[in-house]
Amino acid sequence: MHVIVDLCVVPLGVGVSVSPHVAACQRIIEDSGLHHRMHAYGTNIEGPWDEVMAVVKACHEGVHAMGAPRITTTLKMGTRTDREQRMDEKVDSVEALRG
Repeated sequence: MHVIVDLCVVPLGVGVSVSPHVAACQRIIEDSGLHHRMHAYGTNIEGPWDEVMAVVKACHEGVHAMGAPRITTTLKMGTRTDREQRMDEKVDSVEALRG
């Protein structure tokens, strides 16, 4: 099953700046080869369900390995059964209506 997720991983107990942890998670996502797009408060990732969920798990493992004792994650996801829709198509359809 194809899934599009919006992932926001927030390490706790590592101080005020979490940029190094976010960058490490971003490298994990990039290394997966899945289509993704980082934005100000997370990253959209799309692909086969099991591959996307494996990347979410790998991000947690990587951030914990950096010394974060806790992580809070927000994960929104969407699937469709009527057709496979890519995240770029979702954005393009709205932008086309904005005029």
